[in-house]
Amino acid sequence: MKRVVVGLSGGVDSSVAAYLLKEQGYEVIGLFMKNWHDDSVTISDECPWLEDSNDAMIVANKLGIPFQTVDLSEEYKERIVDYMFREYERGRTPNPDVLCNREIKFDVFLKIALDLGANFVATGHYCRKDTVTKDDKTIHRLLAGKDPNKDQSYFLCQLSQEQLAKTLFPVGELLKPEVRQIAKEQGLVTADKRDSQGLCFIGKVRLPDFLQQQLKPKEGVIVEVPENSPVFNGQSATDENKLLTESKKFVYTPQDGKVVGKHQGAHFFTKGQRKGLAVGGTKDPLFIIETDVDNNIIYTGQGKNHPGLYRKGLFVKQDEIHWVREDLKLNEGETMEVQARIRYRQPLDQATLHQTDNGLYVLFANPQSAITEGQFVAWYNDEELLGSGVIS
Repeated sequence: MKRVVVGLSGGVDSSVAAYLLKEQGYEVIGLFMKNWHDDSVTISDECPWLEDSNDAMIVANKLGIPFQTVDLSEEYKERIVDYMFREYERGRTPNPDVLCNREIKFDVFLKIALDLGANFVATGHYCRKDTVTKDDKTIHRLLAGKDPNKDQSYFLCQLSQEQLAKTLFPVGELLKPEVRQIAKEQGLVTADKRDSQGLCFIGKVRLPDFLQQQLKPKEGVIVEVPENSPVFNGQSATDENKLLTESKKFVYTPQDGKVVGKHQGAHFFTKGQRKGLAVGGTKDPLFIIETDVDNNIIYTGQGKNHPGLYRKGLFVKQDEIHWVREDLKLNEGETMEVQARIRYRQPLDQATLHQTDNGLYVLFANPQSAITEGQFVAWYNDEELLGSGVIS
């Protein structure tokens, strides 16, 4: 009998994942990951991880499977939290969920599961996996979940063949309402529980509060750049530098616009953001088009169609390119037609990958809004996720 360790988060998806695996005849063990100790940043007096681990335990009891809690807060702090602060200080916007999957759930957690003699780990992610043979080699494919509203393949875009080989996604074939239905029928306490909105496994943490604890406030100016600014007149691109031109971000100076307000630290803000600026009196809302952390200036533009928000291309440094399908990796000078997205839940858009000697250019068919350094771009062939990289 094969043994599976399920990451029980206290939510409905992982609860149903555990139930389905048991039905399929696996020996199932439930494990709750505790990733956070610092109660000073959780909101109000709720203690979400306690509530969640309780729910996970009740579900495990109901299903008659062994259950334990593992404390991974040290690894989480080291690999996720410290990394997040470093990225914010550099003016980049990290994606803690993608990292948490790569570094915690499918690495630290996976090792614990294997030590428990497990053949697989399983999670409640809405994605699917299948296995094909190519040139006598076994290849694991990471596929979008059946539910188009809940597809979470993007969050798993950094997984490797080794990690996929050991992973099961039991709810990937189901729609969310079906998952809730199963939980109801089985009398699972998590059946109607709301989906968690907090940072991956930390619970209900307000990101700005969290950041402000570590990063010192520092007053600076907010500059508004008009949409007809000469900055946007782009130089004409020859083929060689087309990749460069399309992927280069606009560089602003305070002379390109007018000061419209003050902020408490450019590193607290991210491109494309419109809330939290506290600048009134403009015809259209102000959006952040760039943050300059070195000079502590935030550049903004009016309206969501401001040219400063849009770019057709982006660049991924060589050492930040990751292929889930290592067998499809591009060599220097090669290109590939794909569909890609630069954030979770964004519809896929046609794009071309261009591999050069120093990295990978991703050129979209349509301009993309708020391409943000530090976030992940993921590329697909139809429903299969082929690879990803950190936007540089």
